[in-house]
Amino acid sequence: MSGESVLLTDLYQLTMLQAYWQRGMNDTAVFEFFVRKLPEQRNFLIAAGLEQVLDHLEDTAFSAEEIGWLRQSGRFDPDFVDSLANWRFAGDVDALPEGTVCFADEPLLRIVAPIREAQLVETRIINLLQLQTMVASKAARCVLAAPGRLLVDFGLRRSHGAEAGLLSARASYLAGFGGTSTILAGMRWGIPLFGTMAHSFIEAHASEAEAFANFARSQPTGTTLLIDTYDTEQAAAKLVGLVPRLTAEGLRVNAVRLDSGDLGEHARRVRAILDAGGLSAVRIFASGNLDEYRLRDLLRGGAPIDGFGVGTRMNTSADKPYLDCAYKLQEYAGLPRRKRSEGKLTWPGRKRICRSFNADGRMTGDTLTVAADRTGQPDLIVPVMRQGRRLAPSPGLGVIREHVRAELARLPERLRELDPAAEGYPLTVSEALRALARDADRASGLDV
Repeated sequence: MSGESVLLTDLYQLTMLQAYWQRGMNDTAVFEFFVRKLPEQRNFLIAAGLEQVLDHLEDTAFSAEEIGWLRQSGRFDPDFVDSLANWRFAGDVDALPEGTVCFADEPLLRIVAPIREAQLVETRIINLLQLQTMVASKAARCVLAAPGRLLVDFGLRRSHGAEAGLLSARASYLAGFGGTSTILAGMRWGIPLFGTMAHSFIEAHASEAEAFANFARSQPTGTTLLIDTYDTEQAAAKLVGLVPRLTAEGLRVNAVRLDSGDLGEHARRVRAILDAGGLSAVRIFASGNLDEYRLRDLLRGGAPIDGFGVGTRMNTSADKPYLDCAYKLQEYAGLPRRKRSEGKLTWPGRKRICRSFNADGRMTGDTLTVAADRTGQPDLIVPVMRQGRRLAPSPGLGVIREHVRAELARLPERLRELDPAAEGYPLTVSEALRALARDADRASGLDV
């Protein structure tokens, strides 16, 4: 999201920067972003949000207005404030490609830069990666629960703010959704747009049939009609008589939408009415407080629903609306660093992730090791930025969608299920990384 204020951050980022500046501390720092542990209801995560992070790192700078406001605040040393006029991110970034399946303790992104650069970007990096990774992971579960069905993001209006709604459209699309109702996402990223009508359109007309006809005439190449404003089955019966007349006018009704009540039972009754009336080509689309669990239950129950609008519960990841994630210092001035706090232990240094597969191509386990440990296996973390500039344009969403599809196909079957797997995905910490951790502890004066 380019053009945003660099002051969209936490106060402590600037207070630390001032302290570093006053002490002349600006050696190279290594920070990594990772998720400490998976939410209880998640067997995996999908890395997402990297493109927006790179946009931020390339574009962010202090404006004259921001410099002036900081000076007038009286909170900071005036000479320190003046130094911010030349602040730019000119560091290196390595990251998991967007759409990669990942797990707890695995770095999704690594920053290598002078500590004043690496520190200031912490808040926004967490903000961007946490949201899209959380939503993409929830959306991927919906895709697994409803294979072969059209899934559309309907969540903008109940997202936690405009940016969250927009980025949720992107995250759900890269995870496998077929499109979104958010127009700006269509303009910005080319995501297919889907939409029907509101109940108010029906209520504003003298009759339901008149509303259906008028809306179909305004969308002559094909439309979806909302049929649950009054009586769902009666509305379906009205269409049996109306659709042939609309067809004679060259108009096409593609689908009907159900948005309330017992969606499975209504879908069965509507399907029977439409089929008996010769409208077997008209599909059924359903929405209304859906998530992966409702999708699974509806389809297991045999509901004849062809597509779903999934909004609030997916865009807010309602069952687990945050990730326990962090952006932590792993190395400074060439020395390994790590946090030892209870429940928040980190592994130091620059790391790599090596993934193993069985003969069927399914993932069998990951190894977390130091970046210099050449195991013969490729590193999942790849270079994406050097000296503050992208190494290549970000891949299109179509490329990322295909990567997600392939990643999900390689998941062990137990991890594709919605319920927590009895056996989690194995992550092995190499002896080389454990040795580095002991070195970091000794440097901190701890007994090891």
